[in-house]
Amino acid sequence: MKVQLDLDRCQGYVCCVVAAPEVFDVDDDSGLAVLREAASDPARRVEVERAVRDCPTNAISIAD
Repeated sequence: MKVQLDLDRCQGYVCCVVAAPEVFDVDDDSGLAVLREAASDPARRVEVERAVRDCPTNAISIAD
């Protein structure tokens, strides 16, 4: 599983952090989402799928 984050679409709503706090964080300078090391952990797939659904700007996707 590879999590892809489109920073051109991200608006910093932090829905991804709420859905998957082990996978996403927010950059203090830009206010945009960043991926944590756990982003490649297949055990986090359900959380990432929720973040994909919850993202209001469709900035997150999963590539297998």
